[in-house]
Amino acid sequence: MAAMTDQYDVVIVGGGIVGLATALGLLEKMPGRRLIVLEKEARVGRHQTGHNSGVVHSGVYYKPGSLKARLCVEGVRLLRTFCEDEGIPYEQYGKILVAVDRSEVPALEEIHRRGMANGVERLRELDPAGIREIEPHAAGVAGLHVPGTASVDFQQIAEAMAARLEDRGGEVRLGTEVGSIVDGASEIGIGTSTGDLIARYVVNCAGLQSDRVARLAGADPPVQIVPFRGEYYEIGRANLVNGMIYPVPDPRFPFLGVHITKTVTGDLEAGPNAVPALAREGYRWGSVDPGDLRETLRHPGMRVVARRHWKMGVGELLRSVSKRAFVAALQRLVPAVRVDDVARSGAGVRAQAIDAQGNLLDDFAFEDSARALHVLNAPSPAATAALSIGRYVAEQVENRLR
Repeated sequence: MAAMTDQYDVVIVGGGIVGLATALGLLEKMPGRRLIVLEKEARVGRHQTGHNSGVVHSGVYYKPGSLKARLCVEGVRLLRTFCEDEGIPYEQYGKILVAVDRSEVPALEEIHRRGMANGVERLRELDPAGIREIEPHAAGVAGLHVPGTASVDFQQIAEAMAARLEDRGGEVRLGTEVGSIVDGASEIGIGTSTGDLIARYVVNCAGLQSDRVARLAGADPPVQIVPFRGEYYEIGRANLVNGMIYPVPDPRFPFLGVHITKTVTGDLEAGPNAVPALAREGYRWGSVDPGDLRETLRHPGMRVVARRHWKMGVGELLRSVSKRAFVAALQRLVPAVRVDDVARSGAGVRAQAIDAQGNLLDDFAFEDSARALHVLNAPSPAATAALSIGRYVAEQVENRLR
């Protein structure tokens, strides 16, 4: 039996930006409650939070009425205010989406329609001259200017969230891995690598491990997390791009395609591709976890994806192993990019939920039980939307605790 000091109202599993934002949202809703965030790494934000491009998305891509659309647009406002309050750099560079040929124009027009429906402000259609006015080195037959897109350092934001959380009476316990979750008659027991806890409620924000944590808690999630690694390159010629340049994404997939962005420090970055990772936390080709790989290969939905979209997969793999193939994708947007201009940089791993029918979930997804709520799909734009996701989850938890 855990000691009295190890009893909490809410335990949050996962110290990424969504888990920390959820903790802040809960303390806003329910000040004075005992709350703790458990993170298995030695610092917060070590996985998806700290391995992304740092782009603050505006909300143009997402289906009107979806959680992604609503929470992303709201999240931009909350995130900017948070950065202003904490003195964290927030660089609003803006971006353009570029249709490189006429076949992509209908999809670009649909993105414009969605953005307008979602309340994204100051969107503007561009002809070739308008594209060159904003980005002189870009090439395309049509474009869409999205001036609200910005860059931040999400790792820095996560650390500021953790500090704010502790200032408000919450706890963050690092180096603590959850090994068991047992739902009792009136409370939940959580066994961890640093001791046992008792809680009235558990919120699972474990990202790449979220489906496993859900199963630990006795849930039967209808999806499995399949990891996709996204690799980045640095571009040495900073004068090539003023802000950010994106392709028109393939509507069949929840990925945005290889694009060029400016980081909050002013550097140019290109990527990511989307290749199946050989480990859930596999940031390099050499990172292989046999258990993770076996789970991925055995999942019926992943087998459907492989059969249905093998051509796309081959292209992504080619861009992963061949620098020239990667640069060729960039040259569709900015023909002046040369192979010698780019150098390999870091990589991130996206926690993508896939169901048994082979559908890659396109919206945020949650599942709950009597005393637990599981965030099962929170890929991009979850970092942008984190504070609004936190408020959304906090509202669900508050209703249940009452």
